[in-house]
Amino acid sequence: MSGLLALLDDVAAIAKVAAASVDDVAGMAAKAGSKTAGIIIDDAAVTPKYVHGFEAKRELPIIWKITKGSLFNKLVILLPAAMLMNTFAPWLITPLLMLGGMYLCFEGAEKIFHKLFPHGDPEIEADMEVGDPVHLEEKRVSGAIKTDFILSAEIMTIALAAIPEASLWMEAATLALVAVAITAAVYGTVALIVKMDDIGLFLAATARTGFGQAIGRGLVKGMPKLMALLSTVGTAAMLWVGGSILIHGLDVLGWPVLYDWIHHLAEGAVHGIEGPSNGFLQWMITAGLDGLFGLAVGMILIPLITRVIAPLFAGRDGATPH
Repeated sequence: MSGLLALLDDVAAIAKVAAASVDDVAGMAAKAGSKTAGIIIDDAAVTPKYVHGFEAKRELPIIWKITKGSLFNKLVILLPAAMLMNTFAPWLITPLLMLGGMYLCFEGAEKIFHKLFPHGDPEIEADMEVGDPVHLEEKRVSGAIKTDFILSAEIMTIALAAIPEASLWMEAATLALVAVAITAAVYGTVALIVKMDDIGLFLAATARTGFGQAIGRGLVKGMPKLMALLSTVGTAAMLWVGGSILIHGLDVLGWPVLYDWIHHLAEGAVHGIEGPSNGFLQWMITAGLDGLFGLAVGMILIPLITRVIAPLFAGRDGATPH
C-alpha cells in the first residue's frame, strides 16, 4: 500500500511539473507571439487577394489549402531550422531578423509607392493570362504559400528571439504553439473576412427583423472599407516592425547611435507628462520614427530589388522580368 501511495505521489509531482511546463510554454508563446503583431496584421490583410475572383464555394477550400501549406512551412521546415540555428549558430538570428526586416520595409514602401504612382502589377497581369480556373487556383495557392513562407520565417525568427532561454524541448514547444496559434488566428480571420459579405447578403435577404437586415446591408457595404483599413494598418505595421527590427539589430551589432537617438528623443518629448499617457506617447513617437526609418530603407530597396535582384532571379527561372 505504501508503495502505491509513493507511486501516486510521484505521478502527482510529475503532473505538477508538466502543468507548470504547459503554463510556461503558453506564457512564452503569448509573449513571443505579441512581437509578431505587425506581420500578422499584414498577413491577414494580404491573403484575401488570393481568393479574389473565384466562386464563393471555392473560397474556404482555397483558404484551407493555404492554411495547410502555412502549417507545413512553420512546423516541418522552419521550426527544425530555427532550433538548429539557435543551437549551432545563434549569431545568425540577428542578421536573419534584419534581412526579414528589410523585406518588410520593402513591402510596406512598395505599397505606398504603388499608391502614389500607380503602375501595373505583374502578378495580376499573369493571372489574367490563365484561362483554366483549376490551374489558376493552383497558381494562386502556390503563390500564397510562397509568400506565407517568407512571412512565416520572419514570424518564427522574431518569436525565437523573444523566447527566454530555456531547454531545447521547451523552446521547440513554444515555437510550435506560436506557429499553430498564429496560423489559426490569421487564416481564421481571413476566412471570416472573405465570407463576411456572403453573411451580410444572407442576413439582408432572410433576417426577420429590420435591424437584422440593416446589419446585413451594413456588412456588405462595410467590407470594402474594412479591407482598405486592414491594408493601411498592415502597411503601417510592416514599416514599423521592419524599421524597429533594423534599428534594434544595428544596436545589437554595435551601432547603437540611431537606437539611442530615437529613444532619447521619445523620452525628451514626453518629459513632464505624468500618468499612463507618458508611456503610450513615448511608444507612439518611437514607433513613428521606427516606421519613418523603415519607409526610408524600403524606398531605397525598391529600385535595388525591382531592377537588380528580381531580374536576376527571373533570368534564372527562364522568365522575362517585368
